[in-house]
Amino acid sequence: MATLRDIRRRINSVAKTQQITKAMKMVAAAKLRRAQERVEKARPYAEGIADVLARVAANVDVELNPFFQERETIRRVTYIVVSADRGFCGGFNSNIFKETQHVIARDQADGIEVDIIAVGKKGADHFSRRKYPVSGAYKEFFKNLRFEDALEISKLVQSTFLNLETDAVKLIFSSAKSAIQTEIQVKQCLPIQQADANENTNESEYLFEPGPVDMLNHLCPSAVNIQIWQALLESYAAEESARMVAMESATDAAQDMIDSLTLHYNKARQAAITSEISEIVGGAEALK
Repeated sequence: MATLRDIRRRINSVAKTQQITKAMKMVAAAKLRRAQERVEKARPYAEGIADVLARVAANVDVELNPFFQERETIRRVTYIVVSADRGFCGGFNSNIFKETQHVIARDQADGIEVDIIAVGKKGADHFSRRKYPVSGAYKEFFKNLRFEDALEISKLVQSTFLNLETDAVKLIFSSAKSAIQTEIQVKQCLPIQQADANENTNESEYLFEPGPVDMLNHLCPSAVNIQIWQALLESYAAEESARMVAMESATDAAQDMIDSLTLHYNKARQAAITSEISEIVGGAEALK
């Protein structure tokens, strides 16, 4: 049975852990605010490029552009899987891994070869250990997230797609639906999907300078760049959101444990006092 000293040590240990988790929650909350600001700043640009791209594509035959060309037979698919560099973020990484493995298993069942570009140390280590075909691994990626890093990944996948080394490129990442809820998304990056026919993309006449074909050739790489950049920003915001929630849960669990141990300590202390009083009374009675 644990002594009073053991219980006190346990309470002190849990209290110190609680201080750490509380501090990590506050740090994650601060990082989350900055990440959300970056997402909000990038979103208008991404939406603007998508709108212009849809309007230009409505005036040309997109099948002539290599970025839009759907392959008749899909033999190989490249997945850009965005995970975290660190843990302590609940089920953030494991949910990404489960979804990726599910999607890959479905493709392999259809006879499609897969290739993984793992962004984030956790994802790179996870898929490498399990012998998945990882052609690119970007570790310690989110220490200083820059647009130039997204460009490096974008140029790589554009090159493999245009050189017919892969037939499609897809993004798998988490996005923050709210400050406490994340959602896994699987989006096609290449070939670029043309806007739905019911969207009113050609409601007015536009003059294109240079011509729409040249504009489309210029816009397509930029659209891929911003789509990957947006996914990285969304994933980082979702990671910090998951970490904040996980640390809040750990702090609450530590408090529950402290309350339980304190109650146990008080009961044990009361029992010890009662036992000592009984011994004193018994000894006094024996001396009479």
